Amino acid sequence: MNRRGLIIATGALALSFFVGGSVAYNAQQARRARENAAARAEALVRSHSPVLGPPNAPVTIVEFFDPSCEACRAFYPPLKQIMGLFPNDVRLVMRYAAFHDGSDAAVKILEAARLQDKFVPVLEALLEFQPEWADHTGPVLEKAWARAKDAGLDIEQAKRDWTRVEIQAALDSDTRDSKSLEVTRTPTFFVNGQPLTDFGPQQLYDMVRREVQKTK
Repeated sequence: MNRRGLIIATGALALSFFVGGSVAYNAQQARRARENAAARAEALVRSHSPVLGPPNAPVTIVEFFDPSCEACRAFYPPLKQIMGLFPNDVRLVMRYAAFHDGSDAAVKILEAARLQDKFVPVLEALLEFQPEWADHTGPVLEKAWARAKDAGLDIEQAKRDWTRVEIQAALDSDTRDSKSLEVTRTPTFFVNGQPLTDFGPQQLYDMVRREVQKTK
């Protein structure tokens, strides 16, 4: 082989290695992207999470919330309105982010209520009367329990249930997921896996509406 032929052959070989390496790198990146997307989807919705609305709705709102959070309380009425506007198309997955001191105790009341199929009435009672029991120095649990009882909760049974290991496990799981998803405040919303970056009720409605329209 002459010098020119050697140069051409060497260049072709180098190009083949470059192209092959590029294809392998792109495939690896695509695989990682799929794995990250799957892990993110799993971290957003867990089997233990309370679900409001049709279980198989095409649009999923995930809310990380704290029952002691004033913003969560303020956001709940417009959130219910959004759900009411799309009754067959939207489900709400509730995730706990107990950032306030002592909020884990209020979370356990909600989980105990869920065992009695009283999650929504107790949630709404705790949010409505939040200023009464959610003191900034820590929750006044006697008042929280009293409001839960008014909402129809069997308090004696709930107090036996709220120490169950599966309730603590659900709270621990939500705490890990909130960290992995970089949730730093409540409420934090995701719509079909995408975070609500421009915060507000109107912005949430607009995002949900766009996702619903995609399914039509």
